[in-house]
Amino acid sequence: MNTHESHDIIVIGGGPAGSTVATLVAEQGHRVLLLERTSTPQFKIGESLIPATYWTFKRLGMLEKLRASHFPQKYSVQFYSRSGKASTPFYFFQTNPHDSAVTWQVLRSEFDEMLLDNAKEKGVEIRRGIGVREVLFEGDTATGVVIQHTDGTRETLHATVIADSTGQRSLIGRQLKLNTIEPNLKMASLFTHYEDGHRDEGIDEGATLILHTEEKDSWFWSIPLPYNRTSIGVVGELDYLLQNRRDADGKLNAQKIFNEELAKCAPLQQRLEGAKQLLPIQTTKDFSYRASRIAGNNWVLVGDAFGFLDPVYSTGLFLALKSGEMAADVIIEAFDKNDFSEAQLGSFGPAFVKGMEAFRKLVYAFYTKEFSFARFLSEYPEHQGGIVDILSGDVFRKDVTHIFPAMAEMCPFPPEVPLN
Repeated sequence: MNTHESHDIIVIGGGPAGSTVATLVAEQGHRVLLLERTSTPQFKIGESLIPATYWTFKRLGMLEKLRASHFPQKYSVQFYSRSGKASTPFYFFQTNPHDSAVTWQVLRSEFDEMLLDNAKEKGVEIRRGIGVREVLFEGDTATGVVIQHTDGTRETLHATVIADSTGQRSLIGRQLKLNTIEPNLKMASLFTHYEDGHRDEGIDEGATLILHTEEKDSWFWSIPLPYNRTSIGVVGELDYLLQNRRDADGKLNAQKIFNEELAKCAPLQQRLEGAKQLLPIQTTKDFSYRASRIAGNNWVLVGDAFGFLDPVYSTGLFLALKSGEMAADVIIEAFDKNDFSEAQLGSFGPAFVKGMEAFRKLVYAFYTKEFSFARFLSEYPEHQGGIVDILSGDVFRKDVTHIFPAMAEMCPFPPEVPLN
């Protein structure tokens, strides 16, 4: 094993969280190395942005690139009840008459590559096809990483700060046993892409649709993408969707399960009439989880490496980008102060978790079968703006907690989970 090289910061993982923290730190003149295990762009699920990503894109210098892209513009999200009735679209400009009220639906292989190209332009050194085997510690202080090249050789790299953006692999989280799964949000999803699905017209063409099945045992997303593609996925409790649906021989027929759930969602069947399925059905466990710490001495977690929240409100990309931005700010400050302690690197944690908690409460409301957004807003019309603010992602720029006392009368909320 070779041992050499030292950097100011090593970022593990080239997804949106990793590219964001890398770009912003590099812009301040620090030596940033980003390690990405894949050699080429990959298919990924999670294609929908929410409006509050605008502000991170502005800092990254990505807005003009996105405006020039072929990604469909997204003005709203719309919900369909178990009866097939559509809600009035939640238009983001209702509470935000600003350019930031319009966002995009992205093809992840292209979007992630755009962010990496932008990072490289801003001075980040990017190495692809590099697997990180472990993070090295001296006591409780991170000192570097062990990487493995494609030929199997290993090498040790050192850095002042290690930023873990390894997604649900959660390298440091697993290494230090930090992650706790949310017991009431053990979900699974089945998903694919279709070609030539029906879309609404005008500003509704790029809307995200959330459609309940007949008994509210599952729900579908429908996200319009470039190339006349639509991302379609179904989400339900793990036991309902997968564990109790195996064939007599114990095998899982994902296509059969997907088709059975689609048969319970008439509005989506209509939209997919005559459309062509492009990919085999893929499956994933959508377990919501969170690490008990967001940072330690000389290390920090960003994006899904810190926590994952149910995908119903398309918050994944936003939380990845925002955590990368907030982590970058405390890392830059750490270099200015020469303080890389857990207190310094984790100082963004309470504010980040507070925003994450607002989304988490709305997730619990969605999964409460007796709860209805239509009924809630009928009784509390004054909270329409608060709902739109959360769906827009304005959980860090506004106080959105005022809607929850009234909402708690219709659905149970879990206790908040503080950082250690």
